[in-house]
Amino acid sequence: MKNKKLWGGRFSQTTSTITEQISKSLHFDVRLYRHDIQGSIAHARMLAKNGIISQEDCNAIIAGLQTIQKEIEEGTFPFNEKLEDIHMNIEARLTELIGDAGKKLHTARSRNDQVVTDVRLYLKDAIKEIEKLCINLIQILIKKAEEHTHVIMPGYTHMQIAQPVRFSHHLLVYAWAYLRDLTRLRNAYNATDVLPLGSGALAGVNYDTDRHYLSDELQFGAVAHNSMDAVSDRDFIADFLYFAAMAGMHSSRLSEDLIVWSTAEFNFIKLSDSVTTGSSIMPQKRNPDVAELIRGKTGRLYGNLFTLLTVLKGLPMTYNRDLQEDKEPLFDSIDTVKIVLEAMAEMIDNVSVNDEVTRKAIYKNFSTATDIADYLVMKGIPFRQAHEIVGAIVKYCEQYNKDFFTLPLNEIQSFSEAFAADVYEYLDPEKSTERKKSYGSTSLESIENQIKLLKEKLHEFSH
Repeated sequence: MKNKKLWGGRFSQTTSTITEQISKSLHFDVRLYRHDIQGSIAHARMLAKNGIISQEDCNAIIAGLQTIQKEIEEGTFPFNEKLEDIHMNIEARLTELIGDAGKKLHTARSRNDQVVTDVRLYLKDAIKEIEKLCINLIQILIKKAEEHTHVIMPGYTHMQIAQPVRFSHHLLVYAWAYLRDLTRLRNAYNATDVLPLGSGALAGVNYDTDRHYLSDELQFGAVAHNSMDAVSDRDFIADFLYFAAMAGMHSSRLSEDLIVWSTAEFNFIKLSDSVTTGSSIMPQKRNPDVAELIRGKTGRLYGNLFTLLTVLKGLPMTYNRDLQEDKEPLFDSIDTVKIVLEAMAEMIDNVSVNDEVTRKAIYKNFSTATDIADYLVMKGIPFRQAHEIVGAIVKYCEQYNKDFFTLPLNEIQSFSEAFAADVYEYLDPEKSTERKKSYGSTSLESIENQIKLLKEKLHEFSH
């Protein structure tokens, strides 16, 4: 029978329609076809090398699998949803093509170790692609920072103007954040780079196999040490989903900054036409849709992580069918984080900065008040007392509608005799950034050092 289950020997009745519907995964795990074939070819070669199957059968299996890959890629493969998943479809088709030799492929393996091997192979390839996208985005942030080291803007806490900072300093916040994401991604790759194939269903197999040969053939960095752990471990997927959630969070925060800065009220930047859209009713609108969609997609990335953690939390050892639910959140996060990183790179690469607007904005909300407090400290006044003096000046300016930055010297001195004419150097917001001397600060020297260090660290990731 064409629709007979490959595992159906002990059953006398067919599965119900609802069982078929809830069991099938072909619609999403079909993307594993290439890695399933890759793993099966390596498995067949190992079986032949160790004399478990003949070389003739091995050659037939490999030829059949190569034919199947060609059929899938050309769109002629006869998919059968009754066979549940891509793995069973490939195995059934292999037997159709080469006869009994195809039935020998599953010797010394289980779907339990086969499927998780496919997922690990697939994720390793996906991580390599995502790593390139992450590196590219960091490079664009660095380039944009280098182009705008001269631009000074307000830095905010509590969404209130706090102190002047360089625009480049703000951009490099995200370069460092994405660099941390790269580290998480590399850790996820290392966790994924462990071979489970050859563990069987859970206890190992009754054949003299060579799992280290399989590891070399499939280019895994390590072999799982415990067969029960090998088939039940999904930590590596959780590691990747955590990376994706964090990269999404960083992208969402950057998107929020871009959205706020591009409003008419701020007007610090202009997003390019390529990443904005119009309104169906209001002709004047330029909506930051790409940034908003990135911000929204972060919820999906969070949800996928929690989906997997919830699936795993109550499972007894070892394999349970619940683990079929690991793939959809994984696949969705792979697709989502890719498009988020690509879209963010395009937004940053094409953003333009209204540096005259940002410069005027630093003359608001007493942005150099802390500089004046530090000025008094350098004159010998304790910081808490200096803080109180400057607070009184701010209150005075607000009460009498005075300009904090050009307040006459005699009025400033009425608050403390420590003030002298040189106070105006400290009142000037455009000079504030260069007074920052601490490591990692917003001074030009610090920005240049950060850019140099980021490039060095990226070079390490790239090699």
